Amino acid sequence: MFKKSKRSIAKKAKKQEKLTFGQQIVSSIRTILGAIIVVMIINGIAVASFVVPTPSMEKTVMTGDFLFVNKFLYGPSSPQVIPFVNIPLPFFRLPGLRDPERGDVIVFIYPGNRDEVEPKEFMYYLKRCIAIGGDTLVIRNKQVFVNGKEMPLPETGMYDYRRPDHPSSFPIGSGFTRDNYGPLVIPKKGDVIQVDGRNMHKWITFIQREGHKVVLGRNGLIIDGQPAIEYTVERDYVFGMGDNRDNSDDSRQWGFVPVENVVGTPMLVYWSWDTNMPFADFFKKLTTIRWSRIGTIIN
Repeated sequence: MFKKSKRSIAKKAKKQEKLTFGQQIVSSIRTILGAIIVVMIINGIAVASFVVPTPSMEKTVMTGDFLFVNKFLYGPSSPQVIPFVNIPLPFFRLPGLRDPERGDVIVFIYPGNRDEVEPKEFMYYLKRCIAIGGDTLVIRNKQVFVNGKEMPLPETGMYDYRRPDHPSSFPIGSGFTRDNYGPLVIPKKGDVIQVDGRNMHKWITFIQREGHKVVLGRNGLIIDGQPAIEYTVERDYVFGMGDNRDNSDDSRQWGFVPVENVVGTPMLVYWSWDTNMPFADFFKKLTTIRWSRIGTIIN
């Protein structure tokens, strides 16, 4: 009787241990999920962290700079991506203090290559807003003109005169080059674009990105099943370029940026080092810290 009771007590103890271990796993999962949700909410509403992946904005920001991004200025949003797994989410924006303006450094959701309706993967890009909806943009021998007025290169910007000029990709068939570009009018909501035989190829991807089904018919475009010779723009856009003008993959290559996809403007550098060096060389990596960059205000 005593032995049976002792065995029964041992079984109950083991059962409680298993239950406690299971509860610990559930608790850990809840904690991790809770932390991810909090990060997603904070990233959507107020301040996000962004790592500069390319040299297209040197020397305004450097490859390997870690930036705090103000997302409140242009309007907080619901989470746009699931952290760590980089899965995009449908999101909505609340009104911001203002829209992007000429000269702003902007962080935005990459719209994809010129002929892609959606990018292959979700990415944030960092460029300078050169022109906004309704502006006429012209580049002549590297000099940028907006509405006929020269827009000087920022103090931290740079040219690489060793690199020869080369054709731009956008708009298709335009004949523009990187250093001699335009004139091009940046579209805004309500603009009516002619999509006849002369220029319809330029606008097919643009219209598809606005959510429409487009087919190239014998006599022109068929939009959502209806023949069309004009299209009314549904969103506002900006044109982004890198401050490292001759080493930047930007709107000259892949097109306009919807204002609703501009998520914020960088505020300052909170960390900077060589992101290309693996963590396996951690102590060597520490020697690449750019102490002079930490605390740098971005403008």
